[in-house]
Amino acid sequence: MPVSSQHKVYLPASARDNQYLLAEFVLSDELVARYPASSTDAPYLALYQALSQKLFELADQFGLRNVHLIANGKTPVVRFHQEAYVLQTAEQILFFYNPSYHEAQHSFYDAKVRARKISLLFLATEQPLRSNAAAFHQQVTTLLTELRNRLALAELKIKVRDHQHLTYDLFAKAKGSKESYGYKLRSIDARYKARQAELPAHSALTYVIVNLPLSRRLKEQVKLDLHSSSPYLPLYQHIADHFVSACQQEKLQHLAVLANGLLPLVRNSQFDKSSQGTELQMIGFDPSAKQGQLVSDLQGDKLVEMMQLIIFATPDDQTDMGYGRFMNEVESALRRFAKAVNLQPERDDLTVRFHQHISYHQ
Repeated sequence: MPVSSQHKVYLPASARDNQYLLAEFVLSDELVARYPASSTDAPYLALYQALSQKLFELADQFGLRNVHLIANGKTPVVRFHQEAYVLQTAEQILFFYNPSYHEAQHSFYDAKVRARKISLLFLATEQPLRSNAAAFHQQVTTLLTELRNRLALAELKIKVRDHQHLTYDLFAKAKGSKESYGYKLRSIDARYKARQAELPAHSALTYVIVNLPLSRRLKEQVKLDLHSSSPYLPLYQHIADHFVSACQQEKLQHLAVLANGLLPLVRNSQFDKSSQGTELQMIGFDPSAKQGQLVSDLQGDKLVEMMQLIIFATPDDQTDMGYGRFMNEVESALRRFAKAVNLQPERDDLTVRFHQHISYHQ
């Protein structure tokens, strides 16, 4: 087999692609003072409206067609969908959209409340997304530079996060999706350099999140004592043990297993501490750690609809070609795991999401 083929992973042609940039800055007293309250009922309305207007004017100028201002402290979550939806919960704003078709400009804030920070969300719309990722990143950072100039805040620091992920069903072929496409899965930095887009010093994370719905067949594999204080723990531990064992056989040792009903957000533990809310769980991972890492949160007192299985990539998992070899190892581990817990490819979904993420201050 040619060396280049060993470093490619073949994903179904039905794999869904997403990219978005999130830019955040602290809302300073200086900026608030520029827009005095015109009403005691909505003291921050003028501020948020002015920021939104500046953002959307620049978005039009730079050809960015799906842009949002968030000033209510909620975390944006972006997913592919054939129909466009924006849903809010107590801690999240969920954006469902198809990059090929959907355009939008929205602001999310409470005019009575001063936000701690302003978040600007830019959703990619130029297909194919991976080929256009560098150009999209440059469009956004150029806009942010111009926005900083217009705000004229000397001390303004903007944190930029570039998120990209590929999502697919591991069993797509068994369900009739025969066509596949080979990916080298190069790092964001390498892809951008190839397109003459140099990134500043940044941190990077690469990882896989697997969504495992708990079907009746899975639940029936373990006899549960519903009178126990943690009746579902044996089920979760059964699944976790098979997952960890399958990964270790592929020498994948940086893992997380979650059965708590929360949405995991993966961050670099060198910069962000692990935390947990009522809907979200921030998991810190240190890519430079040489020893294996296992994060386990199995809340056996409640039955969840879905478990999340996470595999972190380390620098050793990246070759000059990219992360293709890593993903082949991930897929081998997942297929071994699926067989061990008796998943049925024709009926069961095992959703795999390959994440690449960089962050830096502009």
